[in-house]
Amino acid sequence: MAEAARRAPSKVDATGAHFVIVEGRFYDDLNDMLVAGARAALEAAGATTEVITVPGALEIPIAIEIIRRQAAQGLRRADGFVALGVVIRGETTHYEIVSNESARELIVLGTREALAFGNGILTVENHDQAEVRANPAKADKGGDAARAALALYELKRGDAR
Repeated sequence: MAEAARRAPSKVDATGAHFVIVEGRFYDDLNDMLVAGARAALEAAGATTEVITVPGALEIPIAIEIIRRQAAQGLRRADGFVALGVVIRGETTHYEIVSNESARELIVLGTREALAFGNGILTVENHDQAEVRANPAKADKGGDAARAALALYELKRGDAR
């Protein structure tokens, strides 16, 4: 059994910031834990959150780009993003395609647009590995992704030390 994550809380003050969590929901139990970890980290920093749900990991970068464009037009607010999802290896090459292409496009989007962004898409061999990583009381990868987004938010504001 994995030991609970021992991470210092983020010291970023994100009071007044709004972060969009985009989840590719395929495994309800795992996604619920990822979202809980991400929300806890963001709210502890003073940010507000909303969750946008898409069918899977491949749709996450597309959703982030749509939301980013809406924010640029003043139609919604998004100071940062957290991508969450779970890809479990199966019997076909679909795992590699989903894992590689979603990660590649998120990096391209994040760097091209200089997004305050954290990637919490788990790529694992089985459900047990995913549960350890998703659970906020264990590896808390949803919280880690949110803390990454907060660090980049701070850097974008020019407050990073």
